[in-house]
Amino acid sequence: METLIGLLVAAPLLGAGVLLTGGRRLDRTGHLLGTLLALLSFVLGAVLFVNMLGKSADDRALHSHLFTWVPVDGFQADVGFQLDQLSMTFVLLITGVGTLIHVYSIGYMAHDERRRRFFGYLNLFLAAMLLLVVADNYFLLYAGWEGVGLASYLLIGFWQHKPSAATAAKKAFIVNRVGDIGLSVAIMLMFTTFGSFAFNEVLPQAQQASATQHATITGIGFMLLLAACGKSAQVPLQSWLGDAMEGPTPVSALIHAATMVTAGVYLITRSGAIFNAAPDAQTAVVTVGAVTLLFGAIVGCAKDDIKKALAGSTMSQIGYMIMAAGLGPIGYVFAIMHLVTHGFFKAGLFLGAGSVMHGMNDEVDMRRYGGLRRYMPITFVTFGLGYLAIIGFPGLSGFFSKDKIIEAAYAKGGTEGWILGSAALLGAAITAFYMTRVMLMTFFGEKRWAADAAEAESAGPAALAGSPGGSGSLAVQHPHESPSSMTIPMIVLAFGSVFAGAVFSINDRFLKWLEPVTGHSEGDSPLSAGTVTACTMVCLVVGVGIAWLMYGRRPVPVVAPRGSLLTRAARRDLLQDDFNHVVLVRGGEHLTRSLVYLDHSLVDGVVNGTAASVGGLSGRLRKLQNGYVRSYAVSMLGGTAVLVAATLLMRAV
Repeated sequence: METLIGLLVAAPLLGAGVLLTGGRRLDRTGHLLGTLLALLSFVLGAVLFVNMLGKSADDRALHSHLFTWVPVDGFQADVGFQLDQLSMTFVLLITGVGTLIHVYSIGYMAHDERRRRFFGYLNLFLAAMLLLVVADNYFLLYAGWEGVGLASYLLIGFWQHKPSAATAAKKAFIVNRVGDIGLSVAIMLMFTTFGSFAFNEVLPQAQQASATQHATITGIGFMLLLAACGKSAQVPLQSWLGDAMEGPTPVSALIHAATMVTAGVYLITRSGAIFNAAPDAQTAVVTVGAVTLLFGAIVGCAKDDIKKALAGSTMSQIGYMIMAAGLGPIGYVFAIMHLVTHGFFKAGLFLGAGSVMHGMNDEVDMRRYGGLRRYMPITFVTFGLGYLAIIGFPGLSGFFSKDKIIEAAYAKGGTEGWILGSAALLGAAITAFYMTRVMLMTFFGEKRWAADAAEAESAGPAALAGSPGGSGSLAVQHPHESPSSMTIPMIVLAFGSVFAGAVFSINDRFLKWLEPVTGHSEGDSPLSAGTVTACTMVCLVVGVGIAWLMYGRRPVPVVAPRGSLLTRAARRDLLQDDFNHVVLVRGGEHLTRSLVYLDHSLVDGVVNGTAASVGGLSGRLRKLQNGYVRSYAVSMLGGTAVLVAATLLMRAV
């Protein structure tokens, strides 16, 4: 069975290698090869999962050592895999959702000339993400971490002929590099402190660390948090996620909903022993999560681009997971539980958004939708189930996982518990508002797309060319349902959105599955589970009700009104890019100019001044060597006179 772990990673890696180097001969079949290898990886994961179920809870972990990667005296890095309950959960999510998105992409990318390369990038991403979660040491995890960043860059900028896509890819890559500095520093601190990178050596030592090591472990925790903020788009490194929607929609579903942005949650949960030993770092984690879940939710309320509204939602939901992970043993299990249920309903929502775009001539502005439920029934139902799941409708997946996080937040106890629990409840209300807004603007109301098309057509070709969506974007397009290659994955994900949470909650099945790896402790909550559920339902009703009053009972204008100061700020992502530009970009420009000035005036001044002085002195001394004998005789006479005078003076003294 240990051999299968390597094959799990090797299958999509082989697909990436073949598709990216095989040339045009694979253009017709490359997408099928990429999908089959993703499916093979899922099948291998399922086999390993069944084998794991046949063992006792404490004997389920598998270890596989392939070879020594860096054999240096005093420094050794191995390529070894560890498959336990935590990594197995991620393996099934990555390969399962990844395979569905591969299938979806067959239809979505059918007319793209570079489809083979796209599937090669998808396979590369799967391989890197799998390596990240099955690595048995932080050094190998870092290799997968960087591989995921590379694949993300390639996929976000896949349509690099669009300046916006190329810019978004570079932005994601640079912001993630900032976070990656944190992971690299953390790994270096681990090696100098514990003498190893391996989980089974670092984590036990961190648990039993002495008081003198406390500051170092706290530093490691903060560096790991910085890495998680970059990869999981958490404050203050969240600015790349919205722009990343420039990539093809399957990319948004795979990377920015179900897998890559959850890597930070995995890193914190896997490193739980470090954070448990560093309360200050743990407090920072829970604070970042709470701030981000509200930040992302507010941004999602003001976006008219359907994908960017979902991107704000992703930021917010990952905030819930980070907050839960920051609660320690009380919340680790629930962070991962919400991560899995979120993988189902958020991937389904993104694929549903792609289906809407497919039927609407790639239009992304929800103000130009309306009434689509009659034209795209399968998309409407599957998207609607994902919507009900994310807002926490009773009985659906989000209801079980999000409520557990809110309960765990209150169970933290004290003032901190009340603040975190209240923030989570407020986030639930805002989630219900912005997701209901998305549903109403997209699938209900009047057909705003038809009126726009008629107006543009009557205005002639000039109006079409100058339309907001580009040339011909408002031409008459009758919405239609997507092909089965796109709708079948959406239906499968909808089943997960409905049933996954309930299945996980039966007899605390998911908790018992992960507890041997993550640990679990019950907090002393001031509120009962029933009270928390009642409060959550009140928040849900309030959020849905406000959205219905604003977007259900009133006509939605095609042109967005100016809005309040908060609305305008939320449309600009709460000024995160403005802040980065003023503090980082302008600050960097001023620093660079100052350094250039110092270089020119000080460094170059000293060097050039020294050279000029030497040159000037040399020029004057050179005049003494003029080639005339009489000049040399006078010089000798003068020198002799000076020596004689000096000698007489010394004798006189």
